[in-house]
Amino acid sequence: MNWIEQLQNEGPDLPRPYADLLEDCIHELRIKLKGKQVRILYFFYYKEYIVLTHAFFKTTSKVPTKEILKAKTYREDFLKRKIKKK
Repeated sequence: MNWIEQLQNEGPDLPRPYADLLEDCIHELRIKLKGKQVRILYFFYYKEYIVLTHAFFKTTSKVPTKEILKAKTYREDFLKRKIKKK
């Protein structure tokens, strides 16, 4: 939870190695938990909100494409629901 709080406090200014931009405005929060690499993917909604899409254990050198695609799908779904509410 400390890392999420740090992300909340610093937003897009949270530097590497703690956070990184992957592609198409999908970011990763980079956490080491009991010796394992954990990634939480997220995006920014306007400048005030950070939407966490999902987390996974990273076992390869790069973030798997399927995980980035999953985050993009979640973002699309989130944005569609937000538009419907207006």
